[in-house]
Amino acid sequence: MSAAAPRPLFIAATRQHVGKTTVSLAVLSGLRKRFGDRVGFVKPVGQQHVPVGAKGIRVDKDVQLMKEYFGLNHLRYEDMSPVLVPRDYTKRFIDGEVSSDDQTSKIQDAVKRVQETSDVLIYEGTGHVGVGAIIDASNADVARRLDADVVLVANGGIGSAFDELEMNRAVLKDKGVRLRGVVLNKVVPDKVEQVRDYVGRAIQERWGVPLLGVVPDLPFLGKATLGDLERLLDGELISGRRYRDLHFGTQDLACVTTAVRRFLRKTHFRQAEKNETRPLFVTHCTRDDVLLAFLAYYKRSTVPLPDGVMDRDGWLGAMVLCKGECDMDPKQSVEDNTHLPYLVDIARAYDAPVMLTKLGTVEATNVMANFTAKMHVGDRSRIQAAIDHYEPHIDFEKLLG
Repeated sequence: MSAAAPRPLFIAATRQHVGKTTVSLAVLSGLRKRFGDRVGFVKPVGQQHVPVGAKGIRVDKDVQLMKEYFGLNHLRYEDMSPVLVPRDYTKRFIDGEVSSDDQTSKIQDAVKRVQETSDVLIYEGTGHVGVGAIIDASNADVARRLDADVVLVANGGIGSAFDELEMNRAVLKDKGVRLRGVVLNKVVPDKVEQVRDYVGRAIQERWGVPLLGVVPDLPFLGKATLGDLERLLDGELISGRRYRDLHFGTQDLACVTTAVRRFLRKTHFRQAEKNETRPLFVTHCTRDDVLLAFLAYYKRSTVPLPDGVMDRDGWLGAMVLCKGECDMDPKQSVEDNTHLPYLVDIARAYDAPVMLTKLGTVEATNVMANFTAKMHVGDRSRIQAAIDHYEPHIDFEKLLG
């Protein structure tokens, strides 16, 4: 080891969707560079879980992400994700079917095994520091039992960020948990230095806690892949399956209800004037004219490279065809919501990214607009982009001090 091992770090957040897992990725990456491969990772209490390995054991999805991406072969899945909270778990806990002592023992026994093979240890929490209190396993409770220091992650700003941090800090203080420091995430780029100055001074003077990092917003990290959206909409890519890892953001959504000429004008304007090269069009599957126009524009505007792969720096739009109730004509029956087979043949011949879903156009658009894309092991380009973006903005000297 090149440095003295710090106390265990518990990465927590002020609420959902503030970038806790992304910060954990960056911290884990930075610690591996300083302490070698023997960095341990545990998510003591997990909610969203997935099957892994030949035995199909279920673990928290973030555990799968960390273990597979970083190759944490010195750790067992079972130890990295000791307690899961599936549906009805809370009711079973209140009914006495789940014991608080057994739950705590599971976590502590798993952590002990991880410590035996690790030189430094990171825990990742779930939501804000009070989440899990009803099962006697809030983030603050678990951090106290594991004798870990907490790193709080909040979204950027000054007043609102401080208010959220103060509420969570109060819970930690009540539980006797030490706050190691704060990371502010998704800060407006031209406000980074201002936020660093004011929030840094405020938390240092009032709490004696350092500001460990201020991370400017990078919109790409909030974008879902076409594969994510395929699962979200319970849809099917009828062509262009090789583009499942192509990223689209909420700002890329465009629900098409206009005439074809206007659709093409707007599409060309978005590309030429606004440099919007990744539009995600949503329309009803009976709009054969719009689909045909999209395919023609796709054929003209996408640029194949010598190896046959499309130039991803150029234009590469996608289309979602909706089979649900036609929002422009509610009386239309679902049975009438079909598309012409020859257009599907054209889409497949062009290998254009076209998806089919049973949802209606408005519903599909709203579902995608309200979706928060999460890091997962299949989206390696976004994982690496997140680490590259976050890690330089975290002050590891303060973190390990």
